[in-house]
Amino acid sequence: MKKLSFATAAALVVTFASPAHAADLPLRAETPFAARFNWTGCYLGGHLGGGFAHKNITDPVQLVQDSFQGLGSTAGITTVSPSPTGVVIGGQIGCDYQFASSWVVGVEGAASGSTMKGSRTVGLPLGNPDTASVRAKTDFLTGVTARLGYAFDNVLLYAKGGAALAGDRYDVTGSFAGTPFGFVGLENRIGWTAGGGVEWAFSRNWSASIEYDYYQFGHSTIAMSDPTNVLLGNVDVRQNIQVVKAGLNFHIWGAGW
Repeated sequence: MKKLSFATAAALVVTFASPAHAADLPLRAETPFAARFNWTGCYLGGHLGGGFAHKNITDPVQLVQDSFQGLGSTAGITTVSPSPTGVVIGGQIGCDYQFASSWVVGVEGAASGSTMKGSRTVGLPLGNPDTASVRAKTDFLTGVTARLGYAFDNVLLYAKGGAALAGDRYDVTGSFAGTPFGFVGLENRIGWTAGGGVEWAFSRNWSASIEYDYYQFGHSTIAMSDPTNVLLGNVDVRQNIQVVKAGLNFHIWGAGW
């Protein structure tokens, strides 16, 4: 039997030793998946959108005619329905908590200034051919709502609902039998709101949203006054408001990406 050369023996040792040595080497860590966005935390931001209000005002004709000619002068009931439209702009602040992997609950407070206004003209039969202009304007909307959503990573679908407050102004102006008049009524009315939307977190701290909100304020009696002629009276107003708005939020105190 021939003797193995030194070089051949060394090669065999290296060949058989390599697998064992490789088995002892630590495995290279796999590249981790990108962490999911976590909605837990608080946020503040602003919004811009448009609104449409439906208001039934009963009875501006009686308000004017009975003020000038005495109670009971007006026969029948007249309802006027201005449809105020305009822009809403404001801000919101809230906090969310994400649980059970993808569910999100939270609370939010929001306030909006509004340019929503509209008017209708109505005839005054006893002052023929006189008319009155009936105008309605919503100056602001506020709400405190709870929301429940489901997160698809950095996209959140949610519904919301809670209490709301609207600030409104009503004007009934014109001329009756040659005498100008100007009735004004102001009201802050409590109601409820419900809506929903979608929010997209496009960076660690920023998100954008599109939202629809419905406001219901029922009906109530509005005290109207004409300071020039020293006249007082009432109208009944039933109203609801619908708003679509886009929002931008800055997230704080959250886990982020």
